[in-house]
Amino acid sequence: MNAITRNPILWSAIAFGLIVVAMSTLYSVPETAQAVVLRLGKPERIVNAYNEKARFGTSGAGLVAKVPFIENVIFVDKRVLDLDMEAQTVLSTDQRQLVVDAFARFRITDPLRMVQTVGTEQNAADALKRILASRLRNELGKQPFAAMLSPERTALMEDIQQTVNRQARQYGAEILDVRIKRADLPAGRPLDSAFDRMSSARNQEATTIRAQGAKQAQLVRAEADAEAARIYANSFGKDPEFYAFYRAMQAYRATFQDGSTNVVLGPGNEFLREFEGRRSAR
Repeated sequence: MNAITRNPILWSAIAFGLIVVAMSTLYSVPETAQAVVLRLGKPERIVNAYNEKARFGTSGAGLVAKVPFIENVIFVDKRVLDLDMEAQTVLSTDQRQLVVDAFARFRITDPLRMVQTVGTEQNAADALKRILASRLRNELGKQPFAAMLSPERTALMEDIQQTVNRQARQYGAEILDVRIKRADLPAGRPLDSAFDRMSSARNQEATTIRAQGAKQAQLVRAEADAEAARIYANSFGKDPEFYAFYRAMQAYRATFQDGSTNVVLGPGNEFLREFEGRRSAR
């Protein structure tokens, strides 16, 4: 002990060695990560493994010890990760091209399998991208052009998700969601010709709707005129004098409603008969 106190260099070397051993023994596992401990390159155990039923703070995260110089640790993200796909061209069943930009969300649920199969998260993401791109081309290529742009593609995305999930399990991953961000026609002549076709189809549809509306309006007018004629006929049959008076009033309204019409007629004109009748009644 006296030799150690007399030799500060030896004391510093011992302290440095203890610090190195402590740093090689202890490591911190955050709540957002899973730790795969390897002993001489072989998986030994998993710390803070993903468990959807585990409560926050009870899954084993924190300061953990390992055998120094023999064991090393690989950290795997525990959170939901994004998988952005590159835009790719898909040919529909009706031989039309569509540029599809899709994305997916996934989580590493079995870090041990992931480490054994692909090694890292990036390798797992690359493998999932290849699987998803192939499945998108195959499934969307079985659909007509209109189905890719309609709400029906939601069910199609769910089918793709289930299919890709079966292959993703071999990498220790789970696909949580697959969606299409953008589905457009290729720029240039295909887009212009498709726009022209859509515009022509909409114009034809509008013309058809207008023709049907005009036909329906004529039918409604004909029914209304027939009903009016029937009412007038019934009124004439019940009280001919009142019917004649009512029709005369309508004629007067149509003639004099703007207040600026001048009519020159003889005193015995039939058109003024109602005026004369009211005057004689007084």
